[in-house]
Amino acid sequence: MAYKFAFVMDPLDKVLVDKDTTFVFMLESVRRGHEIYFLGLRDLYARGAKTFTRARRCEVARANPCYRFLDEGDDYPIENFNAVFMRKDPPADAPYLYATMLLSRADRSRVFVLNEPGGLREANEKLYSLNFPNAIPPTLVTYEIARLRDFMAEVGGQMIVKPLDGHGGEGVFHVSAHDRNLGAILETVTQFESLPIMGQLYLPEIRGGDKRLIVLDGEPLGCTLRVPREDEHRGNIHVGGTCVKAPVSARDREICAMLKPRLQRDGLYFVGLDIIGDYLTEVNVTSPTGVQEIDRLDGVSLEAKVIDFVEQRVAALRH
Repeated sequence: MAYKFAFVMDPLDKVLVDKDTTFVFMLESVRRGHEIYFLGLRDLYARGAKTFTRARRCEVARANPCYRFLDEGDDYPIENFNAVFMRKDPPADAPYLYATMLLSRADRSRVFVLNEPGGLREANEKLYSLNFPNAIPPTLVTYEIARLRDFMAEVGGQMIVKPLDGHGGEGVFHVSAHDRNLGAILETVTQFESLPIMGQLYLPEIRGGDKRLIVLDGEPLGCTLRVPREDEHRGNIHVGGTCVKAPVSARDREICAMLKPRLQRDGLYFVGLDIIGDYLTEVNVTSPTGVQEIDRLDGVSLEAKVIDFVEQRVAALRH
């Protein structure tokens, strides 16, 4: 059966055809005969208690350009769509949070939303990991520079510091007690103790790669190791990390088992876990990527499994 899928996302002309996970969700949906619609955060609005959106029907293909609009757009109640994919890239700023509030008003008996808007509001991608103390490395969240220095001494004189609202490796530093820049770095990341930041034990296993594990409904789908350049401590692809083939390990499955009940409760159906060695470091929920890289390395189609899942959820609403 053909469905109508709406994608809340960044502009289509910004899509990286060979990297973007949202793009392959759209591509697979078109392949199956579903109608797909594009909208941005500004297209959502409310009249009274009802949420509406301005949306344009489109098609996508691995071509240049990679998309084509099929109409000039129209206004629809959000329940006009069978499923809504909330795939706007970070940051999760005020407009993003307002959009989740508008999407929360959708009638869940008529439309399936991935990921659940309330879960997205709850799940800061850094702080959400604190719900799983047996999965994460020693971690501190604080405004205070002195507390960060004490923590670093406790964990051996090295740590990673990162802002709570960063993404893609933005603002992440590897610091040590012997670095004469330490004071300046901590002043910068905390903005002179006006913002809280996260400090974590430095994990030397990062030199072998930062694992991106794709998880669907609490179960692991596949993973890749993002290996940092020799002159970088970050494995993120856009700063030069290289994706290499990796298996889903027993520890990965153990971490997923810890997270699954909470992820399901919060409606965080599609997430990307960052794992270094045996430790979970982040839970990416806004627009996790990595699907195309894993597809190429493993010869699979993870997006097909995700669309299968969405179709099943939509079908369940119709009975």
